[in-house]
Amino acid sequence: MNTIARVTMLLGALSLVVSTAPAQYFGRNAVQYRRFQFKILKTQHFDIYFYDKEAAAAAEAGRMAERWYIRISTVLRHQLSGRQPLILYSDHPDYNQTNILPVEGSEGITESLKRRIILPIGASLAETDHVIGHELTHAFQYDITGVGRGNVATAFNRVPLWFIEGMAEYVSLGNVDPNTTMWMRDAVRRGELPSFRDLENPRYFPYRWGQSFWSYLGGTYGDDIVGALLRSAGRSGNVQAALEQITHRPADSLIADWHRELTQAAQPVAVATGVSLPTDQKERLQARLTPATTAGARSLVSPGKEQHYNLAPALSPDGTRMVYMSDVGLFSIDMYLADAESGRTIRKLVSSTRDPHLESLQFINSAGAWDADGSRFVFGAVVTGDPALRIVKGDNGDLIKEIKFPSFGEIFSPTWSPDGKMIAFSAQVGGLTDLFTYDLESGQLQRLTDDPYADLEPAWSPDGSQIAFVTDRFTTSLERLSYGDYQLAVIDARPGGQIRQLPRLTNAKHINPQWSPDGKSLYFLGDPGGITNVYRLALGDGAIRQVTNVFSGVSGITSLSPALSIAQKAPRAVFTVYSGGGYAVQVIDDLQALAGGPITELPKSAAALPPLERAQIGTGIAEVIKDPAPGLPPESAVTISSTTKAYHPKLSLDFVSQPSLAIAADRFGTYVGGGVTLYWSDMLGDHNLVTMAQFNGRISDFAALVGYANRTRRLNWSIGAEQIPYIVGGIGSDCGFTNGPTCQEQIERFKQTNRDLTGFVAYPFNRSDRVEFSAGLEQITFAHEIRTLTFDNGTFQQIGDSTAHLPVPGNLNLGVTTAAMVHDNSYFGATGPILGSRWRLEADPTFGSLQFVTAIADYRKYIMPLRPFTLAGRIVHVGRYGRDADNDITNNGILYPLFIGYPSFVRGYDLGSFAAGECSNATSLLSCPVFQQLLGSKILVGNVELRFPPFGLLGLGGGYYGILPIDAGIFYDAGVAWTGSQGAQLFGNGPRKIVRSAGVSFRMNLLGYAIGQMDVVHPFDRPQKNWLLRFSLTQGF
Repeated sequence: MNTIARVTMLLGALSLVVSTAPAQYFGRNAVQYRRFQFKILKTQHFDIYFYDKEAAAAAEAGRMAERWYIRISTVLRHQLSGRQPLILYSDHPDYNQTNILPVEGSEGITESLKRRIILPIGASLAETDHVIGHELTHAFQYDITGVGRGNVATAFNRVPLWFIEGMAEYVSLGNVDPNTTMWMRDAVRRGELPSFRDLENPRYFPYRWGQSFWSYLGGTYGDDIVGALLRSAGRSGNVQAALEQITHRPADSLIADWHRELTQAAQPVAVATGVSLPTDQKERLQARLTPATTAGARSLVSPGKEQHYNLAPALSPDGTRMVYMSDVGLFSIDMYLADAESGRTIRKLVSSTRDPHLESLQFINSAGAWDADGSRFVFGAVVTGDPALRIVKGDNGDLIKEIKFPSFGEIFSPTWSPDGKMIAFSAQVGGLTDLFTYDLESGQLQRLTDDPYADLEPAWSPDGSQIAFVTDRFTTSLERLSYGDYQLAVIDARPGGQIRQLPRLTNAKHINPQWSPDGKSLYFLGDPGGITNVYRLALGDGAIRQVTNVFSGVSGITSLSPALSIAQKAPRAVFTVYSGGGYAVQVIDDLQALAGGPITELPKSAAALPPLERAQIGTGIAEVIKDPAPGLPPESAVTISSTTKAYHPKLSLDFVSQPSLAIAADRFGTYVGGGVTLYWSDMLGDHNLVTMAQFNGRISDFAALVGYANRTRRLNWSIGAEQIPYIVGGIGSDCGFTNGPTCQEQIERFKQTNRDLTGFVAYPFNRSDRVEFSAGLEQITFAHEIRTLTFDNGTFQQIGDSTAHLPVPGNLNLGVTTAAMVHDNSYFGATGPILGSRWRLEADPTFGSLQFVTAIADYRKYIMPLRPFTLAGRIVHVGRYGRDADNDITNNGILYPLFIGYPSFVRGYDLGSFAAGECSNATSLLSCPVFQQLLGSKILVGNVELRFPPFGLLGLGGGYYGILPIDAGIFYDAGVAWTGSQGAQLFGNGPRKIVRSAGVSFRMNLLGYAIGQMDVVHPFDRPQKNWLLRFSLTQGF
């Protein structure tokens, strides 16, 4: 075994004493702001986990769940194995604190390991009902295909999202869905209908496009195809093969027919709305760049080719300025101030990326409002886990006042009283949504409504006497849990005020009321016929007139999102229209257009997904979900009572890693090895346990690990113990003459065994900042042996077997502690951060057999001077200080020195890139000057990198990254390593000088499992090396 190879082996073994720089831990925090005392409500098929605040809503959710069970089991012809867990949170802020899975940004989630459904109570009964149906469909999918209950490697995991999520939407909504038909019409106008392969592209939102294609399949072949396809694709993981086998048609032929149906359905709508559908490529390209507008309107803010979401506009009273939400900043929805005449952005008004305490701007279900003089702007937000009203200056976004409501869940759509002294808003409390007013001077909170009905989107009248709002109280039956259209009402602006229903359209929703300046009319959004438009209700005679006539729809993200604003001192209206795959803000400032006209009659295809003439084969989904009675338990059957049990955590197995077993026999003996890892948790994810055992041939080489994490409180803690042997070795042979001709084979074996017991605690201050502490005991033992087998060179029979135990360092008995402060508000792209900042300050005292302190200071910053370019910078220092700081193998010690040549530090200097030619005069790699300069007890590294997505930059494919999630980067790295006896030489050419490199880097996300990095790098301080091509699995710093 040559010297350099042997040193390499020992470096690998001893790296466990102290490896590269100590692990760098970043990442945002999941904060448990409060503890939930869960109880369990048992129904026929469900175990419903809830807490007292949401008890009434939990009982209603139990009835909904039982009804959905009957519906879905009827459609899919399947009964779930075992009871179904349903974990409820009273609102989104509570839901975001769950420990089961990261859920931020979702309306509900179903995980596969325990088949748990986790969701927040929605703003209305209808919203909650839909999400339960959607998520329960996933539970049936998992059960039918064998996913979950410890089984994580099934063919169903290869099934694309459009199949999974689209099916859940189709089963829970059916084919009549104005929101999805709006998406389809817009795509027809742009000529951007997906191929079968395109359906897997994230550019095509799987919920909408999957629902539409499933509707086509169900309408063509009958809805029994849903269960048949699920079973077939679940067995094979190949959706295309399953589809073609069941339909007896090529997938491309089915897609072509689907496209034809979508186009035919859009044509009569185009005629009714005065839109010309493109007939050639030139017209399609023009349609993609130009949002469709209605008569009298013009585009103010366009979604652009990036398909931006521009949402929840709010006009200032004089109509000159507008606040709206937008994702133009790429990684978050922020609040912008714009000129309401030109659409020009004046400034970013509020950003959740800048304030780690601001967790949500409520952009999906809420909009903000200006006060009467246009100086203040109020909006609902979530701040450190609590809903709040935030009042900011309308011209610069500076915070004026923040009012928290810890007992509430969420706050929606605040509106000012005309005198600016009070704010009315809708708030979710215990899973129920009602109206409230808040007096800014006295701090008095008044509840205007208090019932299970949803009361939403209040708007204060110009004279201050009444508040218009949206409600389902006139169309919803609590006993039958049947939900009608949202309608408009007014309530006196005082507690106990009378509620009066307003005139309405037939078979249409009525949302987002906005008063006319004179208080004689209400503008609102309605969808008679299936397309949402702006309407004007004359309060005097009840006449309703249509203001817009758009081809797609006036809409926010959901069918209930606010999308309309009326100036109170000027003839101007702004609204958002789904167009170009995003949301455009459009404006009307013509008095005649604002007056409205006759209501346009729309064709049937405006609301329903094709085909309109549907096959009557088997069980139809539309018929199953239309009738509210089948499967619905009576109210008396699902009640919260004294017999409802408190939740007591109990660990159960989540899954087992793939067990391994190896048996081998040769002249050296018999080897038996194997291992398995088991993961455990309780139902709420508060308690987590991992156990691992691995056998490596000898009893003394047994490896084991046990770790427990407790996340029941904001202060998270964990404890773990492990024994891990690390073994390296080599084989050599030689023949000679010892008592006759003999050959010897030597097996050298070096073993380091680490045993440790460690406790860890972390306390998050908010989503971005936390402190960490850990303390532990560690023992490290060493063994080094050479086994010699002697063979007769004539007969080849073994004539000797001896083992020599070589001297090794004494056992190390260490105490190791850590204290760290961590900040991370960065936003990730596909391969690394591209916006924000992160830093870590850490001190790690080690005592016992070795005594030193490891200090870490790591700062990273990411700015985007010009989209899509990110300028990333990092400076990091890691150093050992104290008595044994330099007790490493370069000084015949025990520690492994810090190394700056890793691909994550200074590229072009990694261990595998060195060859003997660079160290021709060295007795070992450690004495090679070119390599030695990279090792030390202290290091300082700096990096600058300009990152960009090459395919996205060239326009090859849609979205930020284009056709592949690849980041390119032009980089410059520099670093220096030094010791206590040899100081760093920041200038000059001594043995501890700065080493540098530059080049081009390419990183690709490997299906979410790892980040592959390829560097074309020139190391400036390796005289015998020019350009190198290096590969590694490294995330961008």
